[in-house]
Amino acid sequence: MRTPLSWAAGRFALGPRSVRWAAATSVVASIAIVVGGGVVRVTGSGLGCPEWPMCTTGTLAPTSEMGLHGAIEFGNRLLTGVLCVIVGWVVVTARLQRRPMPAVLRGAWAQFWVVVLNALVGGVTVWMRLSPYVVAAHFLAATLLLSAAVWTRHAVPAGDGGPVSDLCPRRPPAARHRSLSWALVATTALLVVVGTVTTGSGPHAGDSSDVRRMPFDWATVTVAHGVLAAAVLVLAGRLLAVLPREGYGAARRTTVLFLAVLVAQGSVGLFQSLTGLPALAVILHLLGSALVWVGALRVHLEIRAADAVRTVPYAGAGAAHGERVGGAARG
Repeated sequence: MRTPLSWAAGRFALGPRSVRWAAATSVVASIAIVVGGGVVRVTGSGLGCPEWPMCTTGTLAPTSEMGLHGAIEFGNRLLTGVLCVIVGWVVVTARLQRRPMPAVLRGAWAQFWVVVLNALVGGVTVWMRLSPYVVAAHFLAATLLLSAAVWTRHAVPAGDGGPVSDLCPRRPPAARHRSLSWALVATTALLVVVGTVTTGSGPHAGDSSDVRRMPFDWATVTVAHGVLAAAVLVLAGRLLAVLPREGYGAARRTTVLFLAVLVAQGSVGLFQSLTGLPALAVILHLLGSALVWVGALRVHLEIRAADAVRTVPYAGAGAAHGERVGGAARG
């Protein structure tokens, strides 16, 4: 069945730069969704629009009587609309490429459906009057969207001729750094989940009214969250130590950047815990959580990309090396 996109693809063609910009913009917009949700929560605007999908029973937008809370909540809903437009931009640019990019197109459609999921969970959050468990699910749905955006951006070829590959000859990848990168992603994911429990047990309920919290001791959960953050730090440091220098330059640089972001995030987390969770620090910590998750995914994806590069013959290579490469090429 012919679709408008398939019709357009037969008549128009775009270069890789267009989809590269679109995919990068979707990552930024996904981070903005996470931060926007934090602004809604710390300002107590979660029920600024008491209904969903309408703001009230009879109006789509907030009325003047709803004040700042209504404006903040409605602004966050509008941000989801902006994200839909950006994801649509990714779908269109990926479909209209001169060279097909099926992986990018799959990632773009995955983002679209996760945006739909995130909007539905947001509606349930309003209907459930900001139940902390549904609020946590809403944050995790936003994190899932961010994951899809990062994966899609990584799938975009780095140049017009395809992904940039390191052609330096090297040994087959060792299993230990692959295992460490998987452990880094898994532990960071657990860190994010425990972070939602910390938030659900804390004082920022998301609305000016009395909203129930998760029945956990906030101090205990916060300590567990800090221990997990330390575990992520150790894993990242160990991963950097075992990553080969030859052929893994991008992965090493990404790991160093991840460590810097993680340390900064830990500093903000410690500050907010010791100062009674001021609103600005909470928002910065939410921004940091998004950047930490992006960093963990990018470290893993860069390592996978480096592992996928095959050794190639080069001038002056030994006979054994040439035979190995030739055998691999024939295989």
